Amino acid sequence: VQLVESGGGLVQPGGSLRLSCAASGFTFSYYIMRWYRQAPGKGRDMVARITSTGDITEYGDSVKGRFTVSRDNAKNTVYLQMNSLKPEDTAVYYCNVVFGGRDYWGQGTQVTVSS
Repeated sequence: VQLVESGGGLVQPGGSLRLSCAASGFTFSYYIMRWYRQAPGKGRDMVARITSTGDITEYGDSVKGRFTVSRDNAKNTVYLQMNSLKPEDTAVYYCNVVFGGRDYWGQGTQVTVSS
């Protein structure tokens, strides 16, 4: 299993970014995918979750209405569109899959929201 995140960077408050996570090593279309984030000195929190077919999504309270998770099963990729970004969204963002009863993580992508 391999997960590779991309798309992070420095953005001003109110700006937008789209993160991508390219997956391989498992049948992507069968699995729920999740995005997490970890701010400095804090634990890793779930940001968004999407079912295998993409028909159901869930979000953390702090990002509801601002972030949108989606997936393209033909490309084995999950996305996180982040709008109206705030300084408190600054964190390393990770995608996650539970495969064979084990959590797999990507290397993460840094998102920094600052003026």
